Amino acid sequence: MRVISALFSMLMPGFGQIYNRQFIKGIFFVILEHYVNASANINKAIHLDFNGFHQQALEAVIYDGLLFYPGFYVYAVWDSWFYAKVGANKTKTAIPFIISGFLGEFGSIYATKIPIPSLTTGLLMIIPMIIGMIVFRKQ
Repeated sequence: MRVISALFSMLMPGFGQIYNRQFIKGIFFVILEHYVNASANINKAIHLDFNGFHQQALEAVIYDGLLFYPGFYVYAVWDSWFYAKVGANKTKTAIPFIISGFLGEFGSIYATKIPIPSLTTGLLMIIPMIIGMIVFRKQ
């Protein structure tokens, strides 16, 4: 099931790959996700941001790692969703995920100018991915 695989990857990059029985890739993605998350203080920033400490969240995050994360996150979701179906169209199905990656990057870059930056950036990535999964569910 493609959607289940993608949802697992949205929960934690690498879990969708493990669900698809791509164990080495999945474990690599889980380790990479934890490394990037820890080195950029992403979880600390999310925690502070969701509790109303928006300025402290922006100060806590390390942008060198943060700017890598949206692209990696979206790629992990697309990879698990794409490889869950044999013979899927690689070119068309990637478009909404590429858009999600760009929106996540722009959300990270302009985090100081948007309200609740972690939630807004997360939604900027997740909503286009879900729309893409619905539109390309047959491909």
